[in-house]
Amino acid sequence: MSSTPRYDVIVVGGGIVGLATAYALRRADPARRIAVVEREAALAMHQSGNNSNVIHSGLYYAPGTLKARLAVQGNRETVAFCRAHDLPYDVCGKVVVATSTDELPRLAELARRGGLNGVEVNELTVAELAHHEPHVRAIAAVHVPSTGICDFRIVTQQLGRLLAESGVDILTDHPVDGIDRRGDDVVVRGPRGELLARQAVACAGLRCDELAKASGADPEMRIVPFRGEYSNLRAPAADLVRGLVYPVPDPAFPFLGVHATRGIDGHVHVGPNAVLALAREGYSWRVVKVGELARTLAYPGLLRLARKHWRYGLGEVHRSLSRKAMVKQLQRMFPDIRATDLERAGAGVRAQAVRRDGGLVDDFLFVQNDPAVLHVLNAPSPAATAALPIGAEIVRRLTGEQVPPFE
Repeated sequence: MSSTPRYDVIVVGGGIVGLATAYALRRADPARRIAVVEREAALAMHQSGNNSNVIHSGLYYAPGTLKARLAVQGNRETVAFCRAHDLPYDVCGKVVVATSTDELPRLAELARRGGLNGVEVNELTVAELAHHEPHVRAIAAVHVPSTGICDFRIVTQQLGRLLAESGVDILTDHPVDGIDRRGDDVVVRGPRGELLARQAVACAGLRCDELAKASGADPEMRIVPFRGEYSNLRAPAADLVRGLVYPVPDPAFPFLGVHATRGIDGHVHVGPNAVLALAREGYSWRVVKVGELARTLAYPGLLRLARKHWRYGLGEVHRSLSRKAMVKQLQRMFPDIRATDLERAGAGVRAQAVRRDGGLVDDFLFVQNDPAVLHVLNAPSPAATAALPIGAEIVRRLTGEQVPPFE
C-alpha cells in the first residue's frame, strides 16, 4: 500500500488567495480532505504580508471585469470577516484628489466607473475636502466611504488557524516543483516528495508562471516583479495626514501612484513607487539573483513594455534612490511635507503578469488546461481585498459548487 499522502484537493500557496481558496473549499464541503502547501516557513510571507493593507472599494477597475466584481464583493466580505473574528479594521473612507486641470477628466472617469461598479463616490468641493484632509492641496476631489484598512497578514494567519482547526493540513517549508497527472491522480511533486489529490489549485504568486510552465500549462504571460517601496512619515509631519489620500492614477499603469495611508497601527505610510525588482523576491536593491534577472530582462514582453514607458520607469528609479524626488511627488498633494520627514519603511513585490506583446494583464487570470488543475496566474492588488470571493470563484470553476458570501 502506498504511503504517499492523498487528498481531495491540494492548494499550492500559503498567501491570502490560497488560504481563501482552501477556506471556500472547506465551507462548501466540511468533509473534504484538503492540504495547503507553502514553500516558505510561514504564511503570508510575500504579497499578502507586504502591501498597503487597504481594503479597496472597487473604484478603479473596468466595469464587468473580475477585478471590479470581486473587489466590490471582497470589500464587504473582508469587513465582515474582520468583524466576525475580532481582527483590527477601520472603514475610514478615502479621498482621491486632482492637483492639475489635466487630471480632471480622469477623476470624472473614476467617479463614473465607480458608480457603474456599485461603489459610492461623492464629489467634494475644495472646502469639503478641507474638512476631510485640511493639509491637502487640490483643485478637485472625490470621497469613497467604503474604503478601509486592516492588516492582511493577520487576516491570512486567521484563515490559517481556522483551516488547521477544521482539519486542513498546512504544510510549510514545502516547495512544489510541478503538478502532473498520473492516471486519475493529480501529483504535486517537490523536493520533499509527492502528494496525491483528485484536484489541485496553484496560487503561487510570484512563482505562478514558473509553476504553470513546469506543470505543462502554457501561461502565455510572464511574471515581472515590481518592487514597491514605502516610507513612514515622522512626527510631527504624520499629523498632516488624517486618513487615506490618493492621487488620480495614470490609466496606462496598474499602479495607483504615490499615496498616503494612515494604517491600522496609526503610522502614516507614503508610497509605493514601482521599480523592477532584481529577483522574484527582491525586496531591496541588494537582493539580486542574476539568473532570474537575466530571464526577466530577456523577456520580449518586458522589452516592449520598457520601450513604451522608459521615461516613467526612470522616474520611478529616481524616486527609489532619492528622498527629494519622492517628496516632490508627495508635495503635489501635501506641500508642507519635506524630505527630512521621510524614513524608509518596508517594501512589497507585485507579481505583475506581462504578455509577450508588452501588454499588462489587467484582470485576474485563471487557467485550467486540465479540468482537475487550476492555475491562478495574475492576482496582484486588489487580490487581498477580493480574496474571499476569489476563493469562491475558484471553487465554482473547479468543482461547480456555489459558496455563499461571507456575511
